[in-house]
Amino acid sequence: MERPFLLLLILVTLLSGCGNKQSGTLSESNLKSEINQFITDWHKSAAMSDHKAYIGAMAGSGVYIGTDASEYWTTPEFSNWSKPYFDQKKGWNLISLQRNIYLAQNRETAWFDELLDTGMGLCRGSGVLQKINGQWLIYQYVLSPTVPNDLIDEVKSLKAKNDSLITQKWLPVPAE
Repeated sequence: MERPFLLLLILVTLLSGCGNKQSGTLSESNLKSEINQFITDWHKSAAMSDHKAYIGAMAGSGVYIGTDASEYWTTPEFSNWSKPYFDQKKGWNLISLQRNIYLAQNRETAWFDELLDTGMGLCRGSGVLQKINGQWLIYQYVLSPTVPNDLIDEVKSLKAKNDSLITQKWLPVPAE
């Protein structure tokens, strides 16, 4: 009788160490807290004009989409554009007022949206992150100013000329 008990004890011990692969990983809440801190630190690195930390948080193949319609940069392009501002200690301070974080089922891809207090007024930010070799990296970030619905006609009027120039640039050539 001792032998079956001993075998059962060994089996239970082995299975308890191998049963749930996620037992050693963070809970969803803790994982979201980790991501939240990562994004907060990213914004702080911009406010501190820490170019190395700021760009280092972005994937090499990432993109940054800014508030102007012309602002679509790969990470290397955004690094080149932003470095002179950071060198002059003219980074930007984006303070998150509210942030939502979502996790893919694999828990190595996440996306978020946030309401930000910025030097441009209220903006929305959104992004996609992926965990590579244990480190979160930003693959896409989009920054957009908010426009109250009752002011949209006024804003459209103010930017109509610029919008027209960009629209003309991207309109397809009509077929003959």
